[in-house]
Amino acid sequence: MKHFIIRLEYKVPIEKIDTVLVTHREFLDSGYQKKILLASGPQNPRDGGILIGRAESLEAMREFCKEDPFAKNDFANYHFTEFIPVKYQKEFESWFFPE
Repeated sequence: MKHFIIRLEYKVPIEKIDTVLVTHREFLDSGYQKKILLASGPQNPRDGGILIGRAESLEAMREFCKEDPFAKNDFANYHFTEFIPVKYQKEFESWFFPE
């Protein structure tokens, strides 16, 4: 399993982002249900967002993100950074290293 930090950079005014925010959060909920996402939230200032997730490959993570309403409406650029979790809080061990 590979781990990623995904930074979203909004390409449109926040008013347009807000028009699909509910469906974006529903999309995120599907990622939590599938155990793809660990955390997500807007940046401060609100010019993008951050996702922390995992997938079998970078391509699989990109495919997941293509289903985001922000991506489908071309409202955001996605920047993917793979990382290797070496240190972490013990309560997250099963998320980073599932059996």
